Amino acid sequence: MSGRKSKYFTENKKEVWSVALYIRLSQEDADNGTDKQESNSVTSQKNILNEFVEEHNDLVVYDTYIDDGYTGTDFNRPSFKKLLEDIKSGSVNSVIVKDLSRLGRNYIEVGNYIEQVFPLFNIRFISINDGIDSFKNPSSTNTILVPFKNLINDEYARDTSIKIRTSLNGKKKKGEFIGAFSSYGYIKDSNDKHKLVIDKVAADIVRKIFDWNVNEGLGKIAICHRLNDLGILNPTGHKKLELGQNYNNYGIKDNIYTWTPSTVRNILKNEIYIGNTVQGKRRAKSYKIHKIENVPKEEWVVVANTHEPIIDKETFEKAQEQGKRDTKVSQKTGKLSVWAGFLKCADCKRAMNKKSSINKNGSKYEYYICSTYKNKSNNLCTKHSIKVENLEKVVIEVINLHINLLANIEEVVEQASKSSFQNTKNESLENMIIAKQNEISKISNFKKTLYEDWKNEDITRKEYLEYKQKYEDGIEKLKQNIKQLQDEKQKQEEQNVTKNKWIEEFKAQKGITELSRDIMLELIDCIYVKENGNITIKFKFDVGL
Repeated sequence: MSGRKSKYFTENKKEVWSVALYIRLSQEDADNGTDKQESNSVTSQKNILNEFVEEHNDLVVYDTYIDDGYTGTDFNRPSFKKLLEDIKSGSVNSVIVKDLSRLGRNYIEVGNYIEQVFPLFNIRFISINDGIDSFKNPSSTNTILVPFKNLINDEYARDTSIKIRTSLNGKKKKGEFIGAFSSYGYIKDSNDKHKLVIDKVAADIVRKIFDWNVNEGLGKIAICHRLNDLGILNPTGHKKLELGQNYNNYGIKDNIYTWTPSTVRNILKNEIYIGNTVQGKRRAKSYKIHKIENVPKEEWVVVANTHEPIIDKETFEKAQEQGKRDTKVSQKTGKLSVWAGFLKCADCKRAMNKKSSINKNGSKYEYYICSTYKNKSNNLCTKHSIKVENLEKVVIEVINLHINLLANIEEVVEQASKSSFQNTKNESLENMIIAKQNEISKISNFKKTLYEDWKNEDITRKEYLEYKQKYEDGIEKLKQNIKQLQDEKQKQEEQNVTKNKWIEEFKAQKGITELSRDIMLELIDCIYVKENGNITIKFKFDVGL
């Protein structure tokens, strides 16, 4: 580049510079007070740069490059990239910024452009507020102040990033929605952007998706086909075309707003539909590296009951239960088999695979065999074959047998809830809580008299402080004991409710003659198939029969 001219000449041989005015404003600059925001605004920067050019007759503006809303911690900015292209093409040979922070807030990268890139292309660099002009005063770019200011700007970006992240984390923990766009089925409240309200049109589709999955047994692919057959816009299409939101999904090609199985899956897994706000699923690696990474589920911020639910918790839990199972949708019916995800080999504990065959009389029948035996090796496990017809008969018989053993179900439930043992245990816990509370009251009264004893000189100040601390420690320990007892009492009560609820659900299936997937999801955890064709059913809740 050594033969390249650093300046241009007009017709009257006057030397002039072809200038690029660069302007940048990011959210980090706009969130720090009215005065700071105004001084850094795009309009303010533009005025300062144009006034500077007007005062110097050797400067001619080639173009103004504006990156509004882009961070200074990296140089992945559209207008800055365009500026570099114009520099490389020779259209621009001078760059002017209001101050160094407008060029960027990355200490290393800004230094690289000032010390390496701009000199390589013979670019005159001017930073007005910093008094830097690489042509008129070359040493101005090499003083200790330049890297020092860049370091300060970098630290400012880091500090601002921490403050913003801390503020947003605080909002997340309070259950305030901080996303740019809400999940499908909700919109932001017009009076409070951190609160979600139901979008009636989309919410109706969400209810259909859960109903088809839980009550009809449709899988993700079948639901996806049904939605597309009905001509329903996917979430992106709904936001852009029906809600008029400026929403972009780069996975959408040619504005074709069709549903995909992954979109259906994400809806079925999203707790937002039971009224919980779930945030913090993804984050930038750092304030300089803006690559987005997934956050482990245990670190997500979940706040319950922050908005009106679309789906009841029972339906949602059934959908989660169905989603956990290793299931495949029938290509013929588009529905899940009653047995999908429930059958396991009793020996290798792997899933069973469905097969079909023809009887001697020409009729077709279905059966299951061990997947290890079928797919890997018959030396690793045996066949464990069982016909679907026999399987269904046995499972129905076992369920009805359990129900018959609970023939006097109301009496069993009443006895379970009013058993002398349970009453004794609950009463004992309650009496212990009351005793601890009485102890707190007694110690609190002792503590109240301490101050008077000290003032009356019955005890010294040292004794007063020692007793005071002793009483406070005792009260705190008693409060912890009460909390533990209350937790234990609540746990016992919840176990009783869960047990009774399960018995009621079991009772509701009395006299069944046909299995459905809903019954299976309600009652059964898994079914183990033995080599001899016998089965062991593991129910979701053991009633002790």
